[in-house]
Amino acid sequence: MQLSPLVHFYNGHSAPQLGFGVWQIPNEQTADAVQAALETGYRLIDTAAIYENEQGVGAGLATSGLTRQDYFVTTKVWNDSHGSEATRVAFFNSLERLNLDYVDMYLIHWPVPKNNLFVETWETLRQLRDEGLIKHIGVCNFNANHLDTLIQETGEKPVVNQIELHPGFQQHAMREYNASHQIQTQAWSPMGLGTLWDNPTLTEIAQKHQRNVGQIMLRWQLELGNMVISKSVSPERIRSNFDVLNFRLDAHDMAAIAALDQEQGRLGPDPELFRLPKTL
Repeated sequence: MQLSPLVHFYNGHSAPQLGFGVWQIPNEQTADAVQAALETGYRLIDTAAIYENEQGVGAGLATSGLTRQDYFVTTKVWNDSHGSEATRVAFFNSLERLNLDYVDMYLIHWPVPKNNLFVETWETLRQLRDEGLIKHIGVCNFNANHLDTLIQETGEKPVVNQIELHPGFQQHAMREYNASHQIQTQAWSPMGLGTLWDNPTLTEIAQKHQRNVGQIMLRWQLELGNMVISKSVSPERIRSNFDVLNFRLDAHDMAAIAALDQEQGRLGPDPELFRLPKTL
């Protein structure tokens, strides 16, 4: 079985580049989806407290036949659980739902800068990591100013910044910031929430490589060196999304996709403004 290539964190450890996400998958369907992903070759599973399916993830992992060291589990603390005590409670609730002794990576889901608690939350993640309950700590949806504050006030940078990133919203400045600080960029919504499937440029590239448009968008992320999270409940689509390791995009393809970037291409919430709604 072919497995995902690895990316290396600044701390010397590594993680699978291609991961399987479970956003919007009902809890009762999640175990089967996780099992299908693991059988396909995925070894990184990405969930979050707000997805309300951590229990399903844990069930899928428990029946996989894999040892704990064989897979990498990410979950996230939600916006209403920032702050030292609330974050600890949220983390242990996630750990219990996942039925795990530790998680491989724990992320702050959104900075929620108006609440001004993300630094305190980060310090709590550091403590949990030092207690052996988390292997790696990171963030999602942090802009450069949020990361500057985090690093200046705590002296520790995240290993990962998971952000919205797809051909319609390529986040050049944010990717450059992450790279300059040795923070690994990880993409969520790599297919643009379904808005890019009929794009003529991507369709042409897909036909050229005898692939589908989704595979082209995922391969593009890998070519950029990003970690990437894809999702599906269909075993066929799960396999299709993983079947992106044995072809390459050429310079012409990459230039054509680069031209699809839009300054106003963000489809999800603005990290400066997003607070508590139950989404993403």
